[in-house]
Amino acid sequence: MSTRLTARSKLARNPAPPVIDYEGSQYRTDFWEGQGRQYEDAAERLALQELLPAQGRRIVELGAGYGRLADLYLGYEQIVLFDYSRTLLQEAAAQRGDDPRFVFVAGNLYDLALATGAMDTVVMVRVMHHLADVPRALTQIRRVMHRESAAVLEYANKRNLKALARWALRRQSWSPLDTKPVEFVELNYDFHPAWMWSRLEEANLRVQRQLAVSHFRAGFLKQALPAHTLAHLDRRLFAVGGRYPLAPSVFVQATAPEAGASVLADSEPADITALLRCPVCKTDNVLVRHADDQLACSECETRFARRDGVWDLKEPLE
Repeated sequence: MSTRLTARSKLARNPAPPVIDYEGSQYRTDFWEGQGRQYEDAAERLALQELLPAQGRRIVELGAGYGRLADLYLGYEQIVLFDYSRTLLQEAAAQRGDDPRFVFVAGNLYDLALATGAMDTVVMVRVMHHLADVPRALTQIRRVMHRESAAVLEYANKRNLKALARWALRRQSWSPLDTKPVEFVELNYDFHPAWMWSRLEEANLRVQRQLAVSHFRAGFLKQALPAHTLAHLDRRLFAVGGRYPLAPSVFVQATAPEAGASVLADSEPADITALLRCPVCKTDNVLVRHADDQLACSECETRFARRDGVWDLKEPLE
């Protein structure tokens, strides 16, 4: 999941690489609803609407949490909401579980439990800044894409105006112009655009568009103007700001032209065994469905269950 809210979060048990775990948290109400972030939500939605293909067969949001952005994906035949937190996904399932297009999967991004070449569109918002191993995560994202896929990925920009001002006034020790990532709080990172661009290239992801988002993320501005007004003003700066991002958030649209063809082009969206991958043996096309709420790996014999509408591929059955 994604947020700078660390007081109510905890490190997951997996130490290598470490993962932020929002299991059992009240992320929805602690960070979004009633917390004065209507402008950020509106601006991010506008950015996604500009970059996302409007429709397709399969889309996944990585770090989807309680499904804040799920309504943007309704043009797709199958919508996968993926997160490390089962409880947040259960919130999403309680809202969207009656829609057969939705699939809720709990798992680790670093061992992404989705089939190679399965996704037409990948979305990841407010997650990158929690990643201790960005190259490993990008490798997994690239793996689940095919040559006609698009990925829309957001990251926290180290070289933003506030950081530049604080550095000039000697209120922070690290330079926003240094290309190395900065970990300002445990498992909370800001990334320089040049550094992130290099990591995307190394993962064989080709950037098609880049937008700078949330230029007006300041308390006095959010109090002075309605959220939708600020967001639409911000939209006018998305593209020009993306040429040399100074906003705190950057969205990139990337493709994987060197990937193979879609492996699920002829599969029915309802085929969960074709969509998912065993995260234990890391093998595609080995999951077999047992009854409605269990999967078993024919390769390593690991079993997984669906609980409260969420396929749990993070913790296998014993």
